[in-house]
Amino acid sequence: MPVELVENATQELTDALEKLIPQLSSSASKLSPEEVTRLISQPSLRMFIYRGESGEIEGMLSLVLFHIPTGLRAWIEDVVVLEQTRGQGAGRQLVEAALEFATDAGARSVDLTSRPSREAANRLYQRCGFETRRTNVYRYRA
Repeated sequence: MPVELVENATQELTDALEKLIPQLSSSASKLSPEEVTRLISQPSLRMFIYRGESGEIEGMLSLVLFHIPTGLRAWIEDVVVLEQTRGQGAGRQLVEAALEFATDAGARSVDLTSRPSREAANRLYQRCGFETRRTNVYRYRA
């Protein structure tokens, strides 16, 4: 299966994140190997990677699981696939793997956000069963 749950921080993962993260955010800093290790070692974070036909990492997704008084919840962040790999089902495989993991863990819900301008991503999430919620999203910048 081309989707894997990351178990360890490796140089291969660090190199892949260097290519993938700029496609998510122009303001995100490059992660050092130590930062990748810290990221992967968080007990609440599960990172999924997609490997293309060549075996190289061509996509990623972060799943965060957390307990709150109303139950176990999950949040998907940082879904990205290399531009040359898009449209081949990689994103869907990543999302489905994360949903299966969250469901098996007992999560009551899985949430995510996506800018309206990311039309292909929004179609993907809808095809995977996500529904638009009528809510306000607020951000406080520290």
